[in-house]
Amino acid sequence: MHTLASKYPRFAPNPLALLVRQCFGAGLALAAASVVAQTAPASQTLQQVIVTDQAEAIGGLQKTYSGGQFARGGSLGLLGNIDLMNIPFSTTNYTSELIKNQQALSVADVVMNDASVRTLTSRGGFGDDFQIRGFQVGNGDIAMNGLLGLAPTTRIPLEMIERVEVLKGPGALANGVGPNGSIGGSINVVTKRASDIPLTQLTTTYMGKSQFGAQLDVGRRFGEDNKWGVRVNGLVRGGEGNIDGGKQNLSLGSLGLDYAGARTRFSLDALATGGETKEFRPQTSFAGPGVPAAPSARLNFYPGTKLEDNVKTLMSRLEHDLNDSTTVYGSVGYTALDYQQIFPSGRPNTAGNFNVSNAYYDQETDSASADIGLRTRFSTGSVRHTLALGANHLNQETAYFYATSPTSNPSSLYNPSQLPVITALRGNPGKSAVVKQSSFAVADTMAFMDDSFLLTLGLRDQTLAQDNFNPATGAGTGSYKSSAVTPLAGLVFKPQKNISVYTNYTSGLTRGGTAGVTTANAGQTFAPQKSEQNEVGVKVDWGKLTTQAALYQIKRPNAMTDPLTNVYSFGGEQTNRGLELTAYGEVQRGLRLMASAAFNDAKLTRTAGGVNQGNDAAGVPKSTFNLGLDWDTPWAQGLSLNGRVINTSSVYADAANRMEVDGWTRLDIGARYATRLSGKPLTLRANLENVTGKDYWVVSNYVTVGAPRTLMLSATVDF
Repeated sequence: MHTLASKYPRFAPNPLALLVRQCFGAGLALAAASVVAQTAPASQTLQQVIVTDQAEAIGGLQKTYSGGQFARGGSLGLLGNIDLMNIPFSTTNYTSELIKNQQALSVADVVMNDASVRTLTSRGGFGDDFQIRGFQVGNGDIAMNGLLGLAPTTRIPLEMIERVEVLKGPGALANGVGPNGSIGGSINVVTKRASDIPLTQLTTTYMGKSQFGAQLDVGRRFGEDNKWGVRVNGLVRGGEGNIDGGKQNLSLGSLGLDYAGARTRFSLDALATGGETKEFRPQTSFAGPGVPAAPSARLNFYPGTKLEDNVKTLMSRLEHDLNDSTTVYGSVGYTALDYQQIFPSGRPNTAGNFNVSNAYYDQETDSASADIGLRTRFSTGSVRHTLALGANHLNQETAYFYATSPTSNPSSLYNPSQLPVITALRGNPGKSAVVKQSSFAVADTMAFMDDSFLLTLGLRDQTLAQDNFNPATGAGTGSYKSSAVTPLAGLVFKPQKNISVYTNYTSGLTRGGTAGVTTANAGQTFAPQKSEQNEVGVKVDWGKLTTQAALYQIKRPNAMTDPLTNVYSFGGEQTNRGLELTAYGEVQRGLRLMASAAFNDAKLTRTAGGVNQGNDAAGVPKSTFNLGLDWDTPWAQGLSLNGRVINTSSVYADAANRMEVDGWTRLDIGARYATRLSGKPLTLRANLENVTGKDYWVVSNYVTVGAPRTLMLSATVDF
C-alpha cells in the first residue's frame, strides 16, 4: 500500500463546509463536504498516533527530527528537498508540532525561536517583517510552496501551514529573487496535506482579554492505495487581542488537494483570508535627540487606526518521474491582495511628544508566479552528479491610493490625542507599478569518495524589470530593466557520517534603481546590485540532538548621493559579520531543547562623504540569545511544561549612532495536557507570553512597541 503516514490531528465537516462556501463559493464547499463525508465507521475508535520520524506526504518533505519540533532538512528551491547534513548552508525547519504547541498565529511567532532571526513588528500590527543576519526580510518575500511573490505584505496565518523553513544568508541561486530583493535570508512555508490516518480535529482558542476563535481541520485520503488526498481548514477568530479597546478579527478557508502516484504527484491549494483590525499596533520613528521611554504595549498611541485586508491565493504543482533518475516539475500560483488602512504618522521627541497627521493608505496587488525545472542524477566515473535546471517568472501589479489630513494634532506617546480628520474623498487605488522578474538557473551537486565530499556549483541569470506609473493619472513615470548573474559555490565535507563541515560563497540580488531628478546623473539606471556572502560552518548530529556553528560575512551595496558631486550611485556598503550557534532536539527522552546565540558586527563600511562611516548599522543588535525547553513531566502522564527566553541587545535607531535603544529580554511559559474525553483525544494548552509584562521598543526602519503580556488558551479534540 502506498503509505504517507505522519502525525496529524482529526475532525468533522459541517462548520467547515459553511466557511469554505463563504471563502470559495458553493462549488468548492460542496466538493469539500462530499470528500470529508467519507469518515471512518462509527464503531472504529481513532487512536492518537505520534510519529516523529516519518516522511511527509506529497513533495517528499524531509523527516521530522527527534522531539518532533524540527525537520531533518527542507526545501532549497532549485536544489530540491535536502537533508540538513548534505547542504552547504545554515537552515532551520520548523514542524506543525512546534506551531501547535506554541500556539503560533503567524510566521513571526515561529521564526523568532532562532537567535539569528528577529521579528521587526509585534502581534496586532499591520503585518510581519523579519531580520535575518542583520538584514530586513519582508513578509512579501516569503515563498509559499517554493513560489515567490504570492505571500501578502501583511501576514500568513499558520492554520493551513505544515512547515516553516528558514534559509540563512542570500538564496538567489536556490530560490530566485523575491519582489523586495531580501538578502539576509529566505523563508518558505509549506501547506498541509492529508495523511493516511483520517483527521477530524476541532480547536477552540482564547487570547488576550476577550478574543475567541474556532478552527476546524479535516483530512482524508481515498482512492486506490490512498493516492488522492484532501485537507481542509477553516478558521473564525475575533475580539480584543492585545491592544485595549481594539478588535482583531480573522476568517480563513483553505483547501489542499493532492495526488501521489507511483511516478506522478500533483497538488492544488486554494485559500482565502479576510481580516479586520481596529486599533492596530502603531509604528513610528524618533525625532531625537534622545529615545523616549516605551509606552504601554496595550496602548495605541494613534487611536482610531483600522486595517481591513483580504487575500485570495490559488497555486498548483505537478511533478513527474520520467525514470528512476530524472524528475520534471512545474508550479504556478496567483494571489490577489487588497487592504484599506487608516495610517497615521508622527515623530516623537525625547519626551514622547509629537504632532500626529493622518492618512488613508490603500493598496491592491495582483501577483502571478511560475516555476519549472528538471533534476536528474547520473555518474561520470566515480563521481555522482545531481544536475538541476530551472526557470521562474513573477508578474506583480500594484495599485494604491494615498491621501493625508490637511492638519496635524499635538499628541503624546503616553496621552495620545484623537487623529485629525482626513477631508479628502477616499478614491480607488490606481496602478503604481508593474514588476516583472524572470530567471534561468543551473546547478550541479557532485558527490566524491562515497559522499564524503559534496560540491555544489551553480549560476542563476536573473532579469529584473519595473514600470512605474502615476496612480492618479495612469501616466508612466519611469521604467527599469536590467540583468545580473548570481553564483553559488558550496562544499560539504563529512569526516564522519554524523559530521558536516561546509563552506559557501553565494549572492543575493536587489533592484539597482534610477538616479532621481535632483541628482547630477538624473535618469541613470543601475544594474541589479549583488550582495555577497562567505560562510563556513559545522553541523553535528549526535543522534537525538543536532548542533550547528557558522561564521559568515555579508556585504551589501547601499545607494548614496555624493555630497560633493551630487552623483547618485551604489558606492555605499554595509558589511555584516557574525557567529551563530544552534542546538535542538532531545537532551533526553521527553526533554526537548532549542537553544541559539548570534553575534553580529554590522558596520557601515562605505558612506557618502565618509559621514557615519564605521558606525554600527541602525537596528542591528550585536547579540541575541534564545533558550527554549519543552518537558514531558514524569509525575503526570500527558502533562508537559515549556518555557522560552528571548534576549536582544541594545541597538541604534539612527546611522549616526546617537539614539541607542535599550535591549530587552522576554520570558514565555506554557503547559499542555493530553488526555481523553468520552474516548476522544483531547489536548489542552496554555501559554503566557512576555510573563514580566515588559514594555520595550522594537527597531528597524521604523520603531514599534513589543507585544504585552498575553495569555493564550486552546482546547483541541480529535473526533
